Amino acid sequence: MDDIRPNLPPTPTKFMDLFRVFIRSKQMAYRTEKTYCTWVVDFIRFHNMRHPREMGGTQLDEYLSHLAVKRNLSVNSQKTALNALVFMFKQFLKIEVGVLNFIPSSRPKTIPTVFSHEEALAVINQLQGTFKLMASIMYGSGLRRSEVSRLRIQDVDFANGCIIVRESKGMKWRRTLLPKSLIDQLKTQIDTALTLHSKDLEEGFGEVYLPNALHKKYKNAPTSPIWQYIFPATRRAKDPRSEKFRRHHIDESTLQKRVALAIKKACIMKKSGSHTFRHSFATNLLRAGTDIRSIQEMMGHNDLSTTQIYTHVVGIQERGVVSPMDS
Repeated sequence: MDDIRPNLPPTPTKFMDLFRVFIRSKQMAYRTEKTYCTWVVDFIRFHNMRHPREMGGTQLDEYLSHLAVKRNLSVNSQKTALNALVFMFKQFLKIEVGVLNFIPSSRPKTIPTVFSHEEALAVINQLQGTFKLMASIMYGSGLRRSEVSRLRIQDVDFANGCIIVRESKGMKWRRTLLPKSLIDQLKTQIDTALTLHSKDLEEGFGEVYLPNALHKKYKNAPTSPIWQYIFPATRRAKDPRSEKFRRHHIDESTLQKRVALAIKKACIMKKSGSHTFRHSFATNLLRAGTDIRSIQEMMGHNDLSTTQIYTHVVGIQERGVVSPMDS
C-alpha cells in the first residue's frame, strides 16, 4: 500500500510530524508530502541537524548551491527542492526567505524518451491479463501508473467516451480519452472487480478506502460498487489508518516491475519504463496533429510549457528535413 499515509501521534510534537500535519491540512497529495518531507529532512541534515526556525535564506542558498555544484542534480530536482523548502519556510514556519542567490543547476533538461507506436505495442504484447490492460490504458489515455492503479468504476464514462482522472498529481481532476479498442476489455475487468466485491460483502468485508474523509459524509459510499477499484488487489489487507481489512488496488510498483520486464523481453534498447507510455501518448497525439492545448488538458499540465517539451521530441525528420546522404 504505497499510497497510504503513515499514522501520526494524536498530539504531535516533533517538527516533521507537525510539518506532515500541516501538509495534510492543505489537502496535498501524499506523493507531494513524501517528496517535500524528503527534501526538508535532507536540508536539516546538511546543516548538521540545526532547527529550521534558526535558519533562513542564507542557509537555503547554501543548500541549493550544494545540490547544483556538489551533487550535480538536474534543474528539475533543484527546483523541486526549492519548492519544498520555500513551502516549509513561508507557509509552515511563516519565515520570509527574501531574495535568493543560489547557484542554479547547470545540468540541462533532457528530452523525454518515447516509444514509437510499434514499440509501445511490442511492450504491451509482452504483458498478460490485467497488467496488459493497465499498460494499454497508460498508452491509450496518458495515465500515470499511480492513476491507472487507482481508477475506480465510476471513473470510466462509457457513455461519453472518456476517463475521469480524480486521484491525480496535485489532486486535480481531468478528462482524457477512453480508447474504443479497450471498451470491451474494461467492461470485462469491471465485471470481475464487481464479482470480487460481491464476494467480499458476503464474507463481511467490502469497504474500500475513500479520499478526503468522504466516508464521513457518505456513509454507504465505502461499500458502493461505483467506488470500488477497477484493478483490485488479489488479497485483502489491514488498512493502518482504520485497522479495517480492505481490498486495496494493485500496487503500482508491481505494475512498474511488470512493464520493466516486458521492455526487456521486447528488446527495446532505450532508457524507458512505465512512464514512457505517458510520454508516448502525448508525442503520438502531437504527431497526429492534435492541438497542443488539448494535449495539455488531457495530460493535466498546469503550464503549457510543460506540454511543449513534446514538440522537441517530434524530430526534425518529421518536419520534412532530409539528410544530405539521403538526397
